[in-house]
Amino acid sequence: MADLLLVPHAAVSVSSAPSLCTTRSPLQSQQRSSIWGARHFQRACVSKGRLNSVNERVVLKESRKNGIHCQVSTTRSESIVEQQKADGTYSSLSQVCAVLGSQWGDEGKGKLVDILAKRYDVVARCQGGANAGHTIYNDEGKKFALHVVPSGILNDNAVCVIGNGVVVHVPGFFDEIRNLEEAGIVCEGRLFVSDRAHILFDLHRSVDALREAELAGSMIGTTKRGIGPCYASKAIRNGIRVGDLRHLDTFKDKLEVLLKDAASRFSDFTYDLDAEMERYKVFAERLKPYITDTVQFINDAHRQKKRILIEGGQATMLDIDFGTYPFVTSSNPSAGGICTGLGIAPNRLGDIVGVAKAYTTRVGAGPYPTELFGEQGEALRAAGQEYGTTTGRPRRCGWLDIVALKFTCDINGFTSINLTKLDVFSGFGKLKLGVAYKIPSGESIQYFPSDLSVLESVKVEYEELPGWTEDISSIRQYKDLPAAAQAYVERIEELIGLPVQFIGVGPGREALIVKE
Repeated sequence: MADLLLVPHAAVSVSSAPSLCTTRSPLQSQQRSSIWGARHFQRACVSKGRLNSVNERVVLKESRKNGIHCQVSTTRSESIVEQQKADGTYSSLSQVCAVLGSQWGDEGKGKLVDILAKRYDVVARCQGGANAGHTIYNDEGKKFALHVVPSGILNDNAVCVIGNGVVVHVPGFFDEIRNLEEAGIVCEGRLFVSDRAHILFDLHRSVDALREAELAGSMIGTTKRGIGPCYASKAIRNGIRVGDLRHLDTFKDKLEVLLKDAASRFSDFTYDLDAEMERYKVFAERLKPYITDTVQFINDAHRQKKRILIEGGQATMLDIDFGTYPFVTSSNPSAGGICTGLGIAPNRLGDIVGVAKAYTTRVGAGPYPTELFGEQGEALRAAGQEYGTTTGRPRRCGWLDIVALKFTCDINGFTSINLTKLDVFSGFGKLKLGVAYKIPSGESIQYFPSDLSVLESVKVEYEELPGWTEDISSIRQYKDLPAAAQAYVERIEELIGLPVQFIGVGPGREALIVKE
């Protein structure tokens, strides 16, 4: 447990650990606020028993009352320091590290974020909403399905941030918090939501379903979680932001504008404005401890040499600009979304780890060149348990698409790859890698086309590699993998020109090979 020292101070400074508080008098309200609010920190400390005595609580309370700045100095737990010393690969990752999906989502990003979060002070989500689904496991093997809360929440030393680029369904947010707290995980005081993030209302979900029904046979295949309509509200500038909950006197007027816009588009759309307003009066009070200016928070944390881990939602092939448009999400899950979704400058980004399954999957509609059908597709789906975390939908499955993977490597500037679910291939006699596309003219291309009519007409050129029969789920050293598994990994490295640094061989935290 970290040691705490409460020190009245004339200026704010930040120690090397993620816990810090400052308070200000009303006369200082327009000055720059500290990156951690004392109120938020106090709640977290008291609930977790981090304040060592009643006297310390009183000092903090009096400091707030008198407007005195209060610095909390902490030291990292010795276990983390020793872990970082012993683990060169993890600790060598940069101060700002991002983990992004490189395919059509569901690659297993949450597991790597959960593992890396132990080495970072701040874990942040930068885009997307509850359409993202991250399945992670704690040390006891308990499963957690997270949607908007960052995966770093399972690690007590991490402070979690939901950035301005995320759309937040407030009832769903509190559902996640309840599930976490029932498992003994404290959220208040170490989970913050951007005041610039847009609120996703139930009306957005209704509009999403109505739009999909309207499209009939040409549906996009959304999760019907209201993500697209919420981003549409943001784009046409009638959206409502989390910070607006601080101003309930104008909130109802803004909500009425939003409702009228939906009603004008769909004749059978109905909504009870007064009932919704009453709900959000309650939510406004409950959400207060979580609302933060996360742009300032993140940049102050960076200046204070805090280590920041960024967790992407969805993946690049679903990017609204670079994915298989229009069968995409409504945000930028690529590297550019980090800067716009958190307010952090591009030159502050360091390592960007791309997460890719050893094969490919996608949900919903849209072209998918390496998709497997019939018995082969079913066998891969069954072996990989490929059903959506968010929707439960069966995922479409296929061989690893190297053309698409190289494309996403170029866009994101990945520094390494986390190859997940390699264990799924145990027992497969032969494996294939899609290394090029052949277009109808007969020409072979190795780039990913933007034209869907071209993409839908390509024939994939495959390389075939031998499989292996051994169960590799208990292997933790790369050298112990079967020769065929090593050959598969190394051929991927050759084709994309990047190292496969992390290899997943099972769902648990420990089922990871770190390749030197």
